[in-house]
Amino acid sequence: MNDTQRAIEHCYAKGWTDGLPVVPCDAEALEAVLARVDRDPGEVLFEMPQINRAVTVRLAAVNAVMAGCLPEYFPVLVAAWDSLREEGYAGKGIWQSTTGTASLLLVNGPVRTQLGVNCAGNLFGPGFRANATIGRAVRLTAINALGLRPHELDQATQGTPAKYTACIGENEEESPWAPLHVDHGLAPEDSAVTAMTMRSTLHIEARHTGVPEQLLTDVAGSLARTGALLHQTVSACVVLGPEHAHLLADAGWSKRDVSRFLHEQSFVPREVLDRAGKGAVSAKSHWRVARDHPDAVVDAGPDPARDGISAMTSPEAVLVVVAGASNSGVSAIVETFGPRGGRPAVTRIAGV
Repeated sequence: MNDTQRAIEHCYAKGWTDGLPVVPCDAEALEAVLARVDRDPGEVLFEMPQINRAVTVRLAAVNAVMAGCLPEYFPVLVAAWDSLREEGYAGKGIWQSTTGTASLLLVNGPVRTQLGVNCAGNLFGPGFRANATIGRAVRLTAINALGLRPHELDQATQGTPAKYTACIGENEEESPWAPLHVDHGLAPEDSAVTAMTMRSTLHIEARHTGVPEQLLTDVAGSLARTGALLHQTVSACVVLGPEHAHLLADAGWSKRDVSRFLHEQSFVPREVLDRAGKGAVSAKSHWRVARDHPDAVVDAGPDPARDGISAMTSPEAVLVVVAGASNSGVSAIVETFGPRGGRPAVTRIAGV
């Protein structure tokens, strides 16, 4: 066994990996990463006060090296931690939840091409170093700095492949609309990261129609599935493939129109909820329960003329982005933990 192999096996023995081999971090590699940002190495980027643990710039840098990041990726990673802190959910302990949540990082602006962030084909799959290692660095840091190891502080019942890595870029070049960071007040020439707490990714196969309403009804049917309804409502990032986005835009639809339609069509009739044992909400936990549950309160829907609820709280709970290849009628729903009608944490990347 050579020195490199021994160093990798030492990291395994110490529990410093996500199950895959890591790159051992020496002083030279750490210094090269830290030099990429104008931040104090001791600055706290993210903390979980309930377990008295925190992520500093230095710890984020060490884990970036271990994840295989190039030094020039580090400003993106720091911005990702800033966005996760502003979003707020992970800091409250949702990363420890039985639900098995992960972080999704969405990258916008010129940094995508500068670093080779994949925005097109195989978007959620392997093959691109920037996507793989930037997303991986977040989870490695959660394991090593926050102690969120499976079977220990991470109590996910099944988890998700996104716990290894989930970092994508928006396909701005093939989108008919302004990109997400511009929608939220930044300039097109800015680079930005938006962090979301996600549960799962749901595939939408829709090659059958050129009618916007039919396409979006197909998407809405997936948004409104009862299996997603643990609490009163859910939220989602709808990742439209370029073909679907152009179909909608060519018919005069804006992203706001898409969000509004999906909110309206995410209605779930009470009888459907009842069949799944989710026709009411617990007055104590606010989780969905059967109507004969001792704590049950039947929640009112948005339309007094129809008995049921909207899976999406509001149009703002449906975030629309464009990503993937323009080679087929395929899109995806990323089921997110939040925000539910709030503004996503879009963080500008400094130093790139």
